[in-house]
Amino acid sequence: MPLMTSWVASANDANHPFPLNNLPYGVFSTEGSDPRCGVAIGDMILDVTAAEAEGLMALTDEPLFDMPFWNVLMEEGPAVWTAFRERLTALLAEGSSEQGKVEPLLVAAADADLHMPFAVSEYTDFYAGKQHAQNMGAILRGSPDLPANWLHIPIGYNGRASSVVVSGTPIHRPNGQTKAPDADMPSFGPSKRLDIELEMGAIVGTGSDFGQPVTVDEADAMIFGYVLLNDWSARDIQGWEYQPLGPFQGKAFGTSISPWIVTAAALDSFRAPTPARDKELLPYLNGSKDGLYDIELEVLMQPEGADAASVIAKTNYNRMYYSAAEQLCHHAIGGCEMNAGDLLGSGTISGPVREEYGSLMELSWAGREPFTLETGETRGFIEDGDTLTLRGNARGDGFTIGFGDCTGEILPAVSWPAE
Repeated sequence: MPLMTSWVASANDANHPFPLNNLPYGVFSTEGSDPRCGVAIGDMILDVTAAEAEGLMALTDEPLFDMPFWNVLMEEGPAVWTAFRERLTALLAEGSSEQGKVEPLLVAAADADLHMPFAVSEYTDFYAGKQHAQNMGAILRGSPDLPANWLHIPIGYNGRASSVVVSGTPIHRPNGQTKAPDADMPSFGPSKRLDIELEMGAIVGTGSDFGQPVTVDEADAMIFGYVLLNDWSARDIQGWEYQPLGPFQGKAFGTSISPWIVTAAALDSFRAPTPARDKELLPYLNGSKDGLYDIELEVLMQPEGADAASVIAKTNYNRMYYSAAEQLCHHAIGGCEMNAGDLLGSGTISGPVREEYGSLMELSWAGREPFTLETGETRGFIEDGDTLTLRGNARGDGFTIGFGDCTGEILPAVSWPAE
C-alpha cells in the first residue's frame, strides 16, 4: 500500500510518523481545556470528542468519545473499529468534501499535552524474547540454556496496572531490599542497578468470558492496537526477590508507554512471521496469520546536561519468539477473563548481536562491560538525571508508521523513612 494523501499537508511527508495510513489514537489537552480523545494526523491532532459533538462521528446510538480514554470504542468491537477508521479516512483524505467542517477541529500538536490514551484494566508482562532470555541465562547462571518450559509456553507474570504511566512521566529510582553476594543480611536503600526493557505493548480491545478460552486467531482479532513499552527494572531488587515467585517490587515502580495507540489495522501490512520453532508448539498455540510485525526499534539515552541523546541499541519487533496473539491465547487458555484495556508487554526485544540488545543489563553485561555514549559518558546502569527514550517505526511505500516517543527521566529515590 502506498502513501495515502491528506489535505493536512504535513501528513504527506514520507518520514512523518503520522500519515493518513496511520491515524493513531491518543488523549490530549490544551491550555484551559480538559483531556479529550484525539487522532494524530501530521503535525495536527483532530479533536474527535468535538467531532462527535458536531455530528461528524455518529457511529453508535451512544457517545463513544465523551470520556478521556479510548476504552469505550474498544468495547464496541472490530466492526465499529473499522467503521470509525473508514470515517476518519474519508474526513481527512485529500479532496474530502467535509474539509471545511473538520479543519476548525484541528489542534497543533506542538500546543497539546498528551495523557494516558486508555484506562489500563490489568497489566501482564511476558518473557518472550529468545535472545534476551538466553542472554539473561548466560549473565545470571553462566549458561544460555533456556528454562525447560520456555520453548513450549509464553512465560509471563501479572504486573501492576497502577504503575503504567504515559511517556514523559518522571520515574523515581525505587527503594527496596537488596543483598550483596558476600553479605549475611539484606540491606535497604535505592536501587543501584536500574535498567530498562525495550518492549511492545498489545492492548486488548474486546474481552473474553470468564471460563472460556480463545484461539490464537480469536486473540488476534481481539487486539485493538500497540504501544511502545518500557518495563523499568531494578535488577538488584529483582535478583533478591524473584525466587520462587518471580518479579515483584523490582518491576512495580513504573512502566512507561508511548502516548499514541497505533491500531492493528494500521500495522496489518507489516505483519511478519514468528521464527522457526525449536520445539513444536502444542496445537492450541497455532494460528493462521503471521503474528509479529516489522517495526524498527531503537533506544536512546541522554544524561542530565548532555547536549544530545545517544542511540545505544537498534532492533526489530520481528525478533520475538512468541506473538501477542499467542500470548493472549495462552493467557486465557485456563479460563482467565480478559477485559478491554488489558495491556500485554511483549518481553524484552533483543537481537543476535550486542547492538540489538534491549536492556542495559545485556548491553553492559551486568555492568561488567560499561559502554560509552556519543557524548563521552560511560554507563553500566541508569544514573539519576538520565533520560531514556524508545522509538519505533514501520516503513512502508513512501510513508512511515510511528508511535511517538516513549520517554522517561529518572529522578533520585524518595528519602525513606522520611527525614
